[in-house]
Amino acid sequence: MSRTLGEILDANRRYAEQFGDKGKLPMPPGRRFAILTCMDARLDPAKFAGLAEGDAHVVRNAGGRASDDAIRSLVISHKLLGQTFTDEVMRGLLSQSLGTATFDGTGWRDTGKGPGSREGEFVDWLTIHDQAMSVRADVERLRSHPLVPRDVALHGYIYDVKTGKLQEVPEATKIGKAA
Repeated sequence: MSRTLGEILDANRRYAEQFGDKGKLPMPPGRRFAILTCMDARLDPAKFAGLAEGDAHVVRNAGGRASDDAIRSLVISHKLLGQTFTDEVMRGLLSQSLGTATFDGTGWRDTGKGPGSREGEFVDWLTIHDQAMSVRADVERLRSHPLVPRDVALHGYIYDVKTGKLQEVPEATKIGKAA
């Protein structure tokens, strides 16, 4: 284990010990907004926007650009307030309206007024059916990517929203081992 990974896991243990009731926070952002910002490590969206955990969805990428993936994340944030869904559900809802949908306990219902857009049919919404499988697949994709050096170690973890703990996906870490 690298020194940095050890420091991160130690910090996570301390964080999880003080986690309290944060696991009960709802998935939708409490203040019902999202921030698109740069991944620059000097930026702390929670501090510069006065956010607490659960307040907002934060989308970060290089330059804070409105890339296809950032737009995908922002549409999910607005349309479903971050709730779980399938590609088919998202495409169907967007074809009816662009407004926020509601979940009635059994399924999604579009309460917005049309028109919608069929553009959602051309987006891979990258839904997650099995977290560990998705982490393994992502690490495998990164490991085999021609722009990722083989001497860079990749690790796979899932953040448990109920406890605040990082849970390793050992198969992903094995796939991500540096050469």
